[in-house]
Amino acid sequence: MPFIPVISPAQLASGAAQFPLLDAQSQPDTPALAVDLDEPADREILAAATRRARACDRLLIGLSEAGRAELAPAALALAEALDLTLTVGRPESGDRPFVGVPEPTVALGQLAAAVRANPQAALVLAALLRSTEAMSVRAALDAESLAYSTLLGGAEFRQWLAARGPRRQRQPVPDPVLISRDGDDLEITLNRPARRNAYDRHMRDALVEALTVAVFDASVRRVVLCGAGPVFCSGGDLDEFGTAPDPVTAHFLRTRVGAGRLLHELGERVEARVHGTCVGAGIELPAFAATVRAAPGTTFRLPEIAMGLIPGAGGSVSIPRRIGRWRTLHLALADTTLAAPTALAWGLIDVLDKE
Repeated sequence: MPFIPVISPAQLASGAAQFPLLDAQSQPDTPALAVDLDEPADREILAAATRRARACDRLLIGLSEAGRAELAPAALALAEALDLTLTVGRPESGDRPFVGVPEPTVALGQLAAAVRANPQAALVLAALLRSTEAMSVRAALDAESLAYSTLLGGAEFRQWLAARGPRRQRQPVPDPVLISRDGDDLEITLNRPARRNAYDRHMRDALVEALTVAVFDASVRRVVLCGAGPVFCSGGDLDEFGTAPDPVTAHFLRTRVGAGRLLHELGERVEARVHGTCVGAGIELPAFAATVRAAPGTTFRLPEIAMGLIPGAGGSVSIPRRIGRWRTLHLALADTTLAAPTALAWGLIDVLDKE
């Protein structure tokens, strides 16, 4: 199993994580380190370690058997400066920035495998999540898109694209989005059920058109976003990945004609009703809604790191504002399937319907 070196807070404070990130071939050298938060350290050392963590180019993962309940305030400050911290417990136990797992060392190995497979994407996402915490949503969406565009030109994405094989040509469905109006309510339904509502450019354009109507029509008091068929949205249509003519055009398409900004602008007027499998854009976009209601059995995934990419439909902005950057990073790195009860405990969804 891939290995992540474990250092103490004292070693972090003394600069053990500050050696050059890139090797002679300009590739990440030791892209991630673990920090044992249960290792005894006085307040001054912990404060110095916290400063080092905030300035570190590497991905830093905390380990703590104790978790928040037994850590001193200075150790908690260090945990918040790290990219995430693994602790013993159920996934929904504890709070930010902790992620409960049965065995932290095993979970660390799984994260190590993801980082080793796609270190550039992992590092870009960790840095992005740190830097966009204090940004406005509009600025953060631009930052996400610029980072995503950079990775489109990288070797990790090219490798995934080559392994995937030839693209399949598909005919667009006549109505990729359905719209119905009932008084003050506007219902918008993703409508590619045969493709599990995979989010392609035709669906994006139709969704943006519908949301634009709602933004400029003050008589629309509520927008309900839902999906036809057994799945709300299985994420971006993989046959379209990498088809933009160049990364700059891809950036403008994601931001200036993307749905994320509009969902954010609509704010309290939006309710998303999700069900089935919600992958990538299938949770990134709903997370902008004021209320996310999930059907029983709904699951959530962010698989982009394994593709050499990061969430690109606004997920690095919408999801951290619900669950924090630490759990967002874990969800992306672990490529785990998050069950609805855990999503509810984390705040990724607001309402879980009963069976």
